[in-house]
Amino acid sequence: MNTIKNISRRGFVKSIGLASGGLILACNTSIFSDKEIKPENLINFNPNLFVQLNSDGSLTLVASRSEMGNGVRTSLPSIIADEMDADWTRVSVKQGTGDSKYGDQNTDGSRSIRYLFDPMRKMGAMAKSMLITAASQKWQVPTNECSAENHFILHSSGKKIGFGDLVEIAKTLKTPDENSLTFKDPKDYKYIGKHLRSVDAEDYVLGKATFGIDKKIPNMKYVAIERCPVTFGTVKSFDKTEALKIPGVEKIIEIPRIERPFGALGGVAVIASNTWAAFKGKEALKIEWNLKDNQNYNSDKYMNEITKNVHKNGKVIKDKGNINKAFKDASKIIESTFQLPHLIHAPMEVPTATAWVQGDKCEVWASTQTPQSARKEVVEYLKTTEDKVTINVTLLGGGFGRKSKPDYVIEAVIASKLIGAPAQVVWTREDEIKHGYYHTVSAQYLKASLNKKGKVTGWLHRFALPSISSTFVSGVEYASSGESGAATNLPFNIENHKVEIGKAPAHVRIGWLRSVINIPHGFAINVFADELAYEAKKDPLEFRLNLIGEDRILMPKAKIKFNTARLKNVLKIAAKNAEWDKELPNGHAFGLAVHYSFFSYVASIVEVSLINGKVKVHNIFTVIDCGIVVNRDTVIAQMEGAAMFGLSLTYYGKITAKDGAIEQGNFHDYKILRINEAPKIHVEIVESTENPSGVGEPGVPVIAPAIVNAIFKLNGKRYYNLPLTDHDLV
Repeated sequence: MNTIKNISRRGFVKSIGLASGGLILACNTSIFSDKEIKPENLINFNPNLFVQLNSDGSLTLVASRSEMGNGVRTSLPSIIADEMDADWTRVSVKQGTGDSKYGDQNTDGSRSIRYLFDPMRKMGAMAKSMLITAASQKWQVPTNECSAENHFILHSSGKKIGFGDLVEIAKTLKTPDENSLTFKDPKDYKYIGKHLRSVDAEDYVLGKATFGIDKKIPNMKYVAIERCPVTFGTVKSFDKTEALKIPGVEKIIEIPRIERPFGALGGVAVIASNTWAAFKGKEALKIEWNLKDNQNYNSDKYMNEITKNVHKNGKVIKDKGNINKAFKDASKIIESTFQLPHLIHAPMEVPTATAWVQGDKCEVWASTQTPQSARKEVVEYLKTTEDKVTINVTLLGGGFGRKSKPDYVIEAVIASKLIGAPAQVVWTREDEIKHGYYHTVSAQYLKASLNKKGKVTGWLHRFALPSISSTFVSGVEYASSGESGAATNLPFNIENHKVEIGKAPAHVRIGWLRSVINIPHGFAINVFADELAYEAKKDPLEFRLNLIGEDRILMPKAKIKFNTARLKNVLKIAAKNAEWDKELPNGHAFGLAVHYSFFSYVASIVEVSLINGKVKVHNIFTVIDCGIVVNRDTVIAQMEGAAMFGLSLTYYGKITAKDGAIEQGNFHDYKILRINEAPKIHVEIVESTENPSGVGEPGVPVIAPAIVNAIFKLNGKRYYNLPLTDHDLV
């Protein structure tokens, strides 16, 4: 962070300062007073972009990331409030629009707290420093005799004054140099690391929360789009006669395909006075499509192809030691092949966006994880400038990475421009499943050598999967280095280690899904490690701890270090919490998995039963070490949600294609976990003073392998592909 400036209300809109890591600061802040002041007489103190303190003592804090159940609208402002020593009951939260002045707003990659913890502390500390200076001037005392506490500045003599009463002086002060700021001792945190109720909880419960699908503006039209069943197919011709007979249908237009990563797929749009009419009109359309190359995509055939590719030499991306010698000298060789299908996000709220294009100006309301990407796409489409495009971020009814891709936003903008009115594009569940961005399908081949003592001496990992890069660059046929994940950063202390990538061209849009590459890698590595333990005749827990080996730092050049001691620690705690060695009821077994992702360490031990050939998960014991915790409630909720998400994928998650078209369409054939299938979930957070790391995603990868490892103990069968419904286990 460079300079933080005290700015006026007008300056709040115009000012830009630069923060470290690309964060741009320019904040509007308000303090609380016990006085009653009419709104028109309020004075504002605007020390930076994230803080607005008013002379009545009310404090508005800006949340720049998107809220989708991840808790950021509570967590990020609470960091500011804590360093500021503000009274949380006097805080209101304002959602930031999509704008580069806020720095990186992409709410994905489990990085909101990791990126913004320190900048938010600086925002609070800077505001507090200025209030202390204002009080010292008012009282004519040294600043070191003043301190802040619960929305007041206190003097050592016992005097105190409310934040709001200092606004008039504070607004005249220069912002302090960043290097002069002082921060709280963590032991004095009032909100950070505690249980803090969501600022949106009441609105959720009372039904007052506004999600993207709830947005309504005057004269708004509802839009449903029929898209080609084969990805990137186009409209050849269409007959709208029957669709126009549907009451409420007003117009039928063709939506062009925008060939950008997050552009529109194109299709035929039904414009109506209500969503039901739009949906029924879409069903009545008769369309002839140009199906193009992807019509030959069949998921079963494709899986066979990429599986063949991992059974032959691939592109080498890591080669440590001498893997050939390790295999030659081995006492035993173990080989396994893993296959995982495409997955889809299936958030509760389908993609929805509302746009109002007026000339070269546009305002959008959308449940988006990436408001800046949405703004960029709108600017490109309209050939306008950023200052003429406003992206309002609503609450998201789930995201899981789907709403990081603003194609649905562009569709709304296109529709609004073409019809000359506000337009709300609403996807159906079938649209979301059949035309989304899919988690990659994958094949993996693992081969390991054991010596006579059961020690792993060599480890070969080959994988083939269509890359996310294919969504951005045509012709990509190999996974990127960023998708090597745990395959190359294997936490095991193995002398000989080789990783290769096989060819896998994409035939659908590949995108991020909660935990991304860690789903296939976490599954294969954890199941294979359990298999090696069995072959070595060792307890899986003892074997895994020995496999991780001595405490050491991996990836030493990374800003956040990968410490194997922390990885072993979460596994040990999970084992203790589950009572790993205890005798379980007949037909029950424990399975374990441990994984490092998004700079966090997570271990899960699951208790599974297999009765009459059907699996039931009874308990999940999860432990996470994510460094400094901001809101414990959020971390626990994310681990619980990750467990349910992972369990749902393990049981049911599978997307298939035939003749280029996705075969699934709704929850009858793309099932998700039901409440009666939910286990008890026990979460422990490791106390830590390390830098904050990810929380939203790292709880997912450990669930499936832990379940599969437990099933093996019960029936002696190892399952190398998912979902479990394919094996008639659910």
